[in-house]
Amino acid sequence: MSIWWSLHLRREAASVPLARRFLLGTMETAGVDPDISFDLSLALSEACANAVEHGGDHGDQEDREGRSDRFGTRDPWDVWDELPGAASAQYRVTAYLDGEKCRIEVADSGPGFPARSTLGDSAERYEDQQRYEPRQYPPLSAEDGRGLCLIEQLADHVHFGNRPGRGAVVSFDKVLKWRKDALLMVS
Repeated sequence: MSIWWSLHLRREAASVPLARRFLLGTMETAGVDPDISFDLSLALSEACANAVEHGGDHGDQEDREGRSDRFGTRDPWDVWDELPGAASAQYRVTAYLDGEKCRIEVADSGPGFPARSTLGDSAERYEDQQRYEPRQYPPLSAEDGRGLCLIEQLADHVHFGNRPGRGAVVSFDKVLKWRKDALLMVS
């Protein structure tokens, strides 16, 4: 058996713990080892925080607060009724628990990752996207920039790429360990 889910979230700080709790609840219910669940939830939090901070601009201040748009007032709870060009106000989290592995993807509509040297492996899932070398570690005195490096340390495999057109995708996976009483065990 496998489990997968996808969340479309507003680019707001409150969405980060929501995504993390959703993942932790899924992993707890399935019977994943708590240490693995913690590592993946921390990596997810960093990827979501990156999407919230760098995933695109919201437009003018009124639209950012969800009070109005250029056509009048809209319901701030209707996240699916975005105006054309306002897709950057959202990002997507998708998680797959399948057999012995969990893969998580966080995609936004921002400017994407800056160009770096490309790697030659085109057999990956994102064969039509540019591939990037792992980030250099920021200096110890830096106030930010550690999130992507932390994801690399917590996951078994990480991919940073750009979607065709616009937006970044961070995908990472980790081999799962199961509790003895797990509902979803590897067969």
